[in-house]
Amino acid sequence: MKYKTVLTIAGSDGSGGAGIQADLKTFAVLGCYGLSAITAVTAQNTCGVSSSFKLPVSCIREQIKVIFSDIQVDAVKIGMLGSAEIIKTVADLLKTIEVPVVLDTVLRSSSGKNLLEPEAIPVMIESLFPIAALITPNIPETILITKETEPLSSKEKIEEAARKLRAMGASGVLIKGGHTESDHCSDCLLYRNRVSWFSTEKIISKHTHGTGCTLSSAVAAGLAHGLPMETAVKEAKTYTFEAIRAGAAYRLGEGSGPLHHCYPFWK
Repeated sequence: MKYKTVLTIAGSDGSGGAGIQADLKTFAVLGCYGLSAITAVTAQNTCGVSSSFKLPVSCIREQIKVIFSDIQVDAVKIGMLGSAEIIKTVADLLKTIEVPVVLDTVLRSSSGKNLLEPEAIPVMIESLFPIAALITPNIPETILITKETEPLSSKEKIEEAARKLRAMGASGVLIKGGHTESDHCSDCLLYRNRVSWFSTEKIISKHTHGTGCTLSSAVAAGLAHGLPMETAVKEAKTYTFEAIRAGAAYRLGEGSGPLHHCYPFWK
C-alpha cells in the first residue's frame, strides 16, 4: 500500500497550535502522511509571537529537494514563508512537480506581528498564485492583498473580492469569514467560475489559534485523497468546526489556545 502524502512548507510554532505542528496533526487525523519543510522558527506561545527567525534559503531549498528526490508527494500546503527570496525559491521548486498546491496567505499573526515582509506580497502574487490550486486568505488578508478601501461587509463584496484575487492569477479562492461580526462563520469559495458558500455557527471560544493553518491543511489532505475541490473544502470546514468546538472545552496557556486537532480519537 502507498501513503497519501502532503508536504507542508511553513514555519514552526513551538506552542503546537499553528504552523508545521498543526499541519502535521491535521494530515494524520485525515488519513495522510505528513512531510515538512520548515521555513522559519518562531518563538511563540498562546499569548502571541515574540520573535521569528527565518531559515537560510539554501536550507529550505535542500529540505524540499531531498523530499522530492525520494518521496511521491500528493499535495502541498504552503504557510508562513517570511520573505520574497523564500517565496521565489519555493515557487521554483514547486514548478518541477504537478500536484495540487494550497496556499495559505499568511501575512500576520493573530496578535498582529508581521510574518511576511510587506514588500514580498507582490512577489507572492506573481510567483505563487499561478501555481496554487487554491489560496485561502482571511478577510484582513484579502483587504491587504486586493487593497480594498471599504470593509467586506456583505456576501456581494466578498464575492467581488474573490474575483479580484482570481484575476491576480489564482485558480481557486477561498475567503475565510471568521473575522466578520456575524454569528456564523461563512467562507466563500470561487472555483471554476462557480461561487459556493460554506457556513457554520460561530463558536464562542478564545481557543482558535491555528484555525487558518488547520483549514488549509485539511483542504490539502482532501485533495491528496483525490476529492473534488468543493468536497475537499466542505469536509475541511466540517473538520475545523468540530476541532474548534472540541478545543473550546480545554485550556492551554493563558492566551488563545489551540483547536483540538485529535478530537476524533480522544473520548
